[in-house]
Amino acid sequence: MNALPRHILEATRLTRQGLLKEAMTLLRGAPLSPADAAGEEREMRGSILDMMPPQAAGGAWMAPQYCGALGKRFEGLDQRHMDGRLRGLLDRIGQTGSLRALEVLVEPAVVRAPPSIPDGARFEERVFANAAGCRHYKLYVPSRHTGAALPLVVMLHGCTQSPDDFAAGTRMNDVAEEHTFLVAYPAQAQSANISKCWNWFNANDQQRDRGEPSIIAGITREIMGDFPVELGRVYIAGLSAGGAAAAIMGSTYPDLYAAIGVHSGLACGAASDVPSAFAAMRAGAAARSPHHDGVRSVIPTIVFHGDRDTTVNRVNGDQVITQAKAAAYLRAEVIQGEAGGLHYTRTVHVDEGGQPVLEQWVLHGGGHAWSGGSTVGSYTDPRGPDASREMMRFFFDQASWERSGAALRKP
Repeated sequence: MNALPRHILEATRLTRQGLLKEAMTLLRGAPLSPADAAGEEREMRGSILDMMPPQAAGGAWMAPQYCGALGKRFEGLDQRHMDGRLRGLLDRIGQTGSLRALEVLVEPAVVRAPPSIPDGARFEERVFANAAGCRHYKLYVPSRHTGAALPLVVMLHGCTQSPDDFAAGTRMNDVAEEHTFLVAYPAQAQSANISKCWNWFNANDQQRDRGEPSIIAGITREIMGDFPVELGRVYIAGLSAGGAAAAIMGSTYPDLYAAIGVHSGLACGAASDVPSAFAAMRAGAAARSPHHDGVRSVIPTIVFHGDRDTTVNRVNGDQVITQAKAAAYLRAEVIQGEAGGLHYTRTVHVDEGGQPVLEQWVLHGGGHAWSGGSTVGSYTDPRGPDASREMMRFFFDQASWERSGAALRKP
């Protein structure tokens, strides 16, 4: 008896996980006859996906991205020496609509104009590939960049968003232009998640040097190889699924990221599959111990969360702080305030030397949206404190304390 076609097996797996929309999307392009299914794998009709098997147990079958095969080929390759023409070719392939099979989204796509770029600045489209896969990303280089080493912040968008959308909504490029730092925006591939969410709930995507963490870390290191980046001034932040992914990156790569920002996200390991992801989003989940590997005991973290967030329960913000704090003894200072018509409670956790290492903003009346953002982008709330500026202030404060501490330690 012939084996069932792979797309049928994958649709069955998706149905068992409760992902009915994804399963229907896959089945709508099913072959018209058994003969089609038994034919050449790359000759499926219409918009059939030529699915690739999971890379790890429990993983998803994947569409053959233009760089799926390149991931294996690029393993161990120093991409600083990639020929510029090859990189340009990869960029053009990614823009030709070669993944037309993935036209159906959970929510309609919103077409937005790319952010405006000041004279002398650049907002480059780039691509990274390794053994785990490949992702496009955009990199903002401010106009005042002269070749000197700069800080770098990696920004991870939320579901259904794109780098352009996220840059426009957070206005992080504007902050980078004012304070002269690099900003990277990795783009989640729709073939990896139909809603373009980072897969923070997959066990394989919560581990160092595995899955999506290895890709995001690879993008970070590629930029550090292509541009002068200040040692100890690399940061990562994200919204919603991107916030959860940022928490994972801080937990699994504490040697790479000096501090993290989590807006409306969840702690690393809050879920291990789709059902537990929905449960954590509704009511939170106990944060697991971070993977410090002896690097440090506390991950400097700033958290923003609205107390009327109906997508991700605000308790998840508490759990991000608990995870970052680990077992350290910190003194908490609570500040009440108002900004942009929104009241907030800001809790700052300081160590024995008085250095703020954790900061939590609870936005009273805030929903699932980037605080103080621009309505030009999606999932933003123009009210409230400017999360982008507050995150960068927190990140830069960490470096200032490190430098002052080093000075005090000099003989």
